[in-house]
Amino acid sequence: QVQLVESGGGLVQAGGSLRLSCAASGRTFSSYPIGWFRQAPGKEREFVATISWSGGSTYYTDSVKGRFTISRDNAKNTVYLQMNSLKPEDTTVYYCAASTRRLILTSPNEYDYWGQGTQVTVSS
Repeated sequence: QVQLVESGGGLVQAGGSLRLSCAASGRTFSSYPIGWFRQAPGKEREFVATISWSGGSTYYTDSVKGRFTISRDNAKNTVYLQMNSLKPEDTTVYYCAASTRRLILTSPNEYDYWGQGTQVTVSS
């Protein structure tokens, strides 16, 4: 079992930055790829970024490439999402998730454990 808790969301002006954290409990955290997703009300959950268990591989959705950076510190059982140059369209709830499949995956259906989400609001 892995429990995930997101933090770091908040209100920021367009062009600003936020760093989201995903803190995990569980001895096997370092074995799991971790993904960040976001979901607006009434919309499907959208893939944002993912990182391999070692941190050696990352993948981003096109809309955040060059602006967001995913990283992990397995010693601290934490994954980060550094978000720069934020836009109003980035406003939504962000979730982190862990997959037991040890692959780079972009579908939310491939992730087994989810956090409760953290709200990000970007004002124009």
